[in-house]
Amino acid sequence: MQGVALITGATSGFGAASARRLAADGWALIICGRRQERLDALAAELSPSTPVLALQLDVRDAAAVKRAIDDLPLEFGDIQLLVNNAGLALAPGPAQAVDLGDWHTMIDTNITGLVNVTHALLPRLIAWGAGASVINIGSTASGNPYPGSHVYGASKAFVQQFSFNLRCDLQGTGVRVTDLSPGIAETEFSLVRNAGNETAADAVYRDTVPLTAEDVAEQVAYIAALPAHMNINRMEVVPVRQAWGPYAIHREALSEEKKPEPA
Repeated sequence: MQGVALITGATSGFGAASARRLAADGWALIICGRRQERLDALAAELSPSTPVLALQLDVRDAAAVKRAIDDLPLEFGDIQLLVNNAGLALAPGPAQAVDLGDWHTMIDTNITGLVNVTHALLPRLIAWGAGASVINIGSTASGNPYPGSHVYGASKAFVQQFSFNLRCDLQGTGVRVTDLSPGIAETEFSLVRNAGNETAADAVYRDTVPLTAEDVAEQVAYIAALPAHMNINRMEVVPVRQAWGPYAIHREALSEEKKPEPA
């Protein structure tokens, strides 16, 4: 039996797949999310072979997060692994056309939520010591700008830098920190991003071979199982069909009065 792993955003996508994969490796699980019925279904699927605590939780609520962690049952108290997976993207249009509320929702979930959970769990992870891990689910969007990424990409850049800075502060405690950054992956992510528009969501994956949630969960399990003396600072995982593109160059015919003067 491994230690206890706490996974946020465990109701779908990478979170649910990570729960299944870690359960196969013998981890006890605290699965967190806002949709109780999905948590209950996942817990029922994994039990009785895996000890599972289904914890309905909104990571954006700092007081609720602290309460939930403080009130954990004794058998789930010794947490060795935190998978900060809860996050989302909204409003894939240009920044100037986006509702401000969507920006705040991404910041509150992807940044504030991750900070809330990490802060609440650090004492328990440090108490475990060598072999404890924080795996923050980032994104290739953290360093690769593209149209419509605006606050989403910026929030994942925060995840990357926060992971690196946390590594510095935890030096000497034995606690590892990894920024795990997937590329394009077929989950409910695009459906949420496109406000439930299935046609728009499906178009993201059309005629290509994206990652699956299970691909990413496999990397979570790999990082968690590393020997205690090893740390992966950042792991970027993309499908073979995803690579970098050229700079976007805006072109239009210029009138004589608009043409730049020769140097």
